[in-house]
Amino acid sequence: MNLPASHPLIDGRTADSPLIRAYRGDRPSTTPVWFMRQAGRSLPEYRALRVGTKMLDACLDPELSSEITLQPVRRHGVDAGIFFSDIVVPLKLAGVDVNIVPGRGPVLGSPIRTAADVAALRRLDPDALTPITEGVALAVAELGSTPLIGFAGAPFTLAAYLVEGGPSKDHLRARALMHADPPTWDALLGWAADVTGAFLRAQVLAGASAVQLFDSWVGSLSVSDYESRVAPFSHRAITHVTDLGIPVVHFGVGTGELLRSMHAIGADVMGVDDRIPLDEASARLGAAVPLQGNINPALLTAPWPVLKAHVLDVMARGRSATSHVLNLGHGVPPETDPDVLTRIVQLAHAPAIAHA
Repeated sequence: MNLPASHPLIDGRTADSPLIRAYRGDRPSTTPVWFMRQAGRSLPEYRALRVGTKMLDACLDPELSSEITLQPVRRHGVDAGIFFSDIVVPLKLAGVDVNIVPGRGPVLGSPIRTAADVAALRRLDPDALTPITEGVALAVAELGSTPLIGFAGAPFTLAAYLVEGGPSKDHLRARALMHADPPTWDALLGWAADVTGAFLRAQVLAGASAVQLFDSWVGSLSVSDYESRVAPFSHRAITHVTDLGIPVVHFGVGTGELLRSMHAIGADVMGVDDRIPLDEASARLGAAVPLQGNINPALLTAPWPVLKAHVLDVMARGRSATSHVLNLGHGVPPETDPDVLTRIVQLAHAPAIAHA
């Protein structure tokens, strides 16, 4: 590991934590749990803190980003924090005109659709990442033995936003560019891979003990398109942290058919969405691959007996893999009652559950 001596994985703070043990293929005495989008709109303390502050401004304020990262750890007792940011933050830091529009999502001033557009994209200056590294360091200092997960968007998902100019249901323009102009597509994904890879590396060197690469929209691709036109660039992104020896989690939505291909880019752990049972995912990947997931977010508003039975079923299916980190099949919906998340953590950590 080429990590600083003060890094939590090196100085002993997080190396034996339940999360890191599970990510490395060991099964701790209790199932570790955290939730995608655990820091955010479901928490009243988050909403109070964000009053008057735009999303990207909050992401780039180290004091704010670290405090928001810590809020769900304090409230729920989860086994990891995930750094509060957004997948478009490294794009903005590289000079792309992007803003997050409330109720819509990331919107670009000008889409990137031609070879000239791609050629005009700037390299990410390492100094621009200072607000990120400072925010990570502040959070890590408070987390103690609880690991922090760094994260970034995978090249395809970033390219989908860049080409479409904002959110899209089908990503037709991006998928069309992939086939109509392969050299421009490759140049765009290469740029995105290096930007997101630098974003990941900065978080790890500042103290993150693991990273998750989100490919939110990759489920719109066929296996052949993914393997030939996307996978090499996702692999390129994570090579930015390979020498650091930290666990890499890979997650996408609607990716049951892509699991093997997504794992093959060099991921250590596969995140699984709620469209495929964990035991089926394990059968496709092989039992030696650690899994993360996959509570259905829609059931977070169901009566507790219904949700409890579902969580226990997810945990039972997770035993088909060498290790399992309990999570959702996607992010926490904003209308979720925070007490429900706390209750799930308590259920996962119950001694009787661990050996059931």
